[in-house]
Amino acid sequence: MTPLLALKDVDTYYGEIHILQRLSLEVGKGELVCLLGGNASGKSTTLKTILGIVKPRRGAVELDGEEVTGRTTSYRIARGLAIVPENRRLFAPMTVLENLEMGAYLHGGGTKEDFERVYSLFPLLHERRSQLAGTLSGGEQQMVAMGRALMARPKLLLMDEPSMGLAPILVERSFEIIKEVHDAGVAILVVEQNANVSLSIADRGYVLSTGRVVLEGKAADLLQNEELRKAYLGR
Repeated sequence: MTPLLALKDVDTYYGEIHILQRLSLEVGKGELVCLLGGNASGKSTTLKTILGIVKPRRGAVELDGEEVTGRTTSYRIARGLAIVPENRRLFAPMTVLENLEMGAYLHGGGTKEDFERVYSLFPLLHERRSQLAGTLSGGEQQMVAMGRALMARPKLLLMDEPSMGLAPILVERSFEIIKEVHDAGVAILVVEQNANVSLSIADRGYVLSTGRVVLEGKAADLLQNEELRKAYLGR
């Protein structure tokens, strides 16, 4: 089966600095895959390469079987990518409803069905739809950010460090929500440092170190991997 996303032997540079080195990964239709690694491992550059913000010097990026390596970010978004960025990046002076509408700008601001889908996953957003996004708690803002991305009707949802800035109890809730979104039929690539919680909900995982994939496999197997446990799980 053709994967929804495929990076094939990608080399990405910043100037002369070689960031991603022969990087290959896949996300299949309906899969939840996590991409793990510490600071400066290449996780953010991988996301930027997927989105087309940076262009690889070598290798290919494919979306649903179509090579999009030379395509713009807007083209890739129209082809079914959506991102929940690091630190949410909501439009703080706008209401929850207006933030959701911004997510659906390619679809005329969203249909009744789009809103019903988001509100069924996040009932709190319906209650808070008139509240300014900047006045919400961190966990509530995460719901808005995910809802905004889902309004774009994505084939693949990219999540950049969803645990960042959240209290431990909210991290657990955030990943429960990610699993609920996945169970609703959306393929997801989660880019994270928190290996334990990511792998607990994922189908598969990749581990990056200095721009290379050093481990990959089923999430359950990676959780038992001694090298990964020492490096990322602290045990």
